[in-house]
Amino acid sequence: MPPVPNELLLLPAPAANRVYADAAAAMVRAELTVLSRAALGGRVGTVEPVTVAGVEYLALQADGLTERDLAFLGLASAFYALFERDGDLLRPVAVLSPDRFPSDLLTILKYQGKTNEQFTRLVLNVTAASTVRPEGILDGTLRVLDPVCGRGTTLSQAAMYGLDAVGIDLDTKDFELYSSFFTTWLKDHRFKHAAATTPVRREKAVIAKKYEVAFAADKAAYLAGEKQNLTFYAADTMLTSQLVRPGSVDVIVADLPYGVQHGSRGPSGLVRSPLELLDGALPGWASRLRSGGAMGLAWNVRVAPRARVAEALESAGLTVLDGPGYDDLQHRVDRVINRDVIVARRA
Repeated sequence: MPPVPNELLLLPAPAANRVYADAAAAMVRAELTVLSRAALGGRVGTVEPVTVAGVEYLALQADGLTERDLAFLGLASAFYALFERDGDLLRPVAVLSPDRFPSDLLTILKYQGKTNEQFTRLVLNVTAASTVRPEGILDGTLRVLDPVCGRGTTLSQAAMYGLDAVGIDLDTKDFELYSSFFTTWLKDHRFKHAAATTPVRREKAVIAKKYEVAFAADKAAYLAGEKQNLTFYAADTMLTSQLVRPGSVDVIVADLPYGVQHGSRGPSGLVRSPLELLDGALPGWASRLRSGGAMGLAWNVRVAPRARVAEALESAGLTVLDGPGYDDLQHRVDRVINRDVIVARRA
């Protein structure tokens, strides 16, 4: 495939969430900057908004992009279409979709407090790209853990990419809803699968319920043993080290409690402070990462300054990644939540 010409225009998909839509262009610019730095050797330079015939695009200054590079651009959370700019004309550039399953896997479940799907995809993208094997998000060889997974938006996005995923959440209602939904979704789409829910025992005591499903996008792949695996534990995230083997995941992503309505259970009850949650859970999370794996956390900076979150990650033996892109992901969710994202890597 010949190198792609230098000037490309990315047409962003509209965001369903109005407030997030206001920040989407800046977020995607930061996301593309991270992808370029972490996975593309800096071959995508300046990313700037432009308007052509009344339509807003993101202009990419790109140098000799390969088919692999285009695949990374296609991961972008708000990607809709890509064009080569030739004077006043736009020529479409073919970019294969990274999604291996129908999009309704992400959109069917709707509930109050659901994390925006575009944002979930962005956090997974920038974290996976920051591992020592960023190409693993393209070939399906990364394993993802969300230790506070709620009703499974991250699990579904990982599945869309062809990745194995593990989720943990204390809320048994969320566990029951997601496990029922996912099995029903597989049946409705006639995807070959095997699913089971079983108790998890340690020292004769039940510490969790485990939903585990093996599945594939087509029957031939399933019969050939080319299966994806999704696991969801109904358990306290403080028990992560008892549920997930050390050094067995490449990517950890977590949307931490915002200190407003959402919380997670800690040693002394419901935890609304992300710092309190990190103090108790982060050592167990970090030890699950393989060498070269990465962790991406989203949280409300109004209740936890970025410097304090960075300090917690460094104390857990991770190296916080900073600079262009990584430092540009803060955005407004509502009048009491300013959300940020931080990424750190295990040596």
